[in-house]
Amino acid sequence: MTRRRVVIGMSGGVDSSVAAWLLKEQGHEVIGLFMKNWEDDDNDAYCSTRQDWLDAVSVADVLGIDIEAVNFTAEYKDRVFAEFLREYQAGRTPNPDVLCNAEIKFKAFLDHAMRLGADAIATGHYARVREAATDAGPRFELLKAIDASKDQSYFLHRLNQAQLANTIFPLGGMHKTEIRAIAARLGLPNAAKKDSTGICFIGERPFREFLNRYLSYQPGPMKTPDGSVVGEHVGLSFYTLGQRKGIGIGGLKSHKNAGGDSDPWYVARKDIADNTLYIVQGHDHPWLLASALEADQISWVAGVAPDAANGPLSAKTRYRQADVDCSLQRPVVEGFGLAFLEPQWAVTPGQSAVLYQGDVCLGGGIISGATTHDL
Repeated sequence: MTRRRVVIGMSGGVDSSVAAWLLKEQGHEVIGLFMKNWEDDDNDAYCSTRQDWLDAVSVADVLGIDIEAVNFTAEYKDRVFAEFLREYQAGRTPNPDVLCNAEIKFKAFLDHAMRLGADAIATGHYARVREAATDAGPRFELLKAIDASKDQSYFLHRLNQAQLANTIFPLGGMHKTEIRAIAARLGLPNAAKKDSTGICFIGERPFREFLNRYLSYQPGPMKTPDGSVVGEHVGLSFYTLGQRKGIGIGGLKSHKNAGGDSDPWYVARKDIADNTLYIVQGHDHPWLLASALEADQISWVAGVAPDAANGPLSAKTRYRQADVDCSLQRPVVEGFGLAFLEPQWAVTPGQSAVLYQGDVCLGGGIISGATTHDL
């Protein structure tokens, strides 16, 4: 293997730490880079940036590699957080991790690493890159990780050929249990550290409390499908399709299912024009089941829309979901449609619809709407 200068993003977590060790074991010159993307809550118990930096430095010391911190807070606010707020203000439910990967970790970070003389960058993501030979030259494919329970290709689907050509995912062929075992064997100070969940600027704080600081909102009627007003919502931005908890309809009369229990209520639709929130009863209510979706802001890994002739297509409309069979409709520059063989539950505008052919992640787009069944 050719020795390369690899700049790896080190978050202070166990995954990126072991990834750095693996690269060094392979003979590469490894430089750690800690990205600071948020600083508004530096003194807040919900944001762990300071401790994460200390953990990253401690690991770099054990591994014998250099590490530096770089501040991307301005880029993060402009490219990720501003879009996050715009989407919520519009009543959609964005996935900031997808945008962060495309705009920060594989753009701002990649650009910075190249200025440091890097031959490639690396991260602790669970995914794989495969180079395929074509008549037009090499093509880089984004593949799912071997560990299906940890696969993060969904969050990486907006990466392009130039980004993948310069990226290494050392953990893509390994299982999480192996990573933990290596960290423990090496005596890394973060070997038992819990995996981070969510994004730093929210952390474990109540989500509604956080959005309150940034969004304007207008309460409005909460209705059932027959038009009955059953309560008042606190602002459409604070609800997502399929939401069950925190709706605030205690005491609302409900019908019984066959087992004699009361079916729970779910958020099913948002009427932005009328500022109305619709709720339905029962997990399999027709308003929660989508036979098709529309997506825009598309990004294809290969640079062109996928060809169904290369094999059947499947998709994810949310991260923690098994692939579902689908057909691609109208794969145009502006957007595409997907039709599902089986109805999909709570397809949510703002989330990503990501396409696959087997283990190959083809790309995807942002869900703009879904076709559900009326009563």
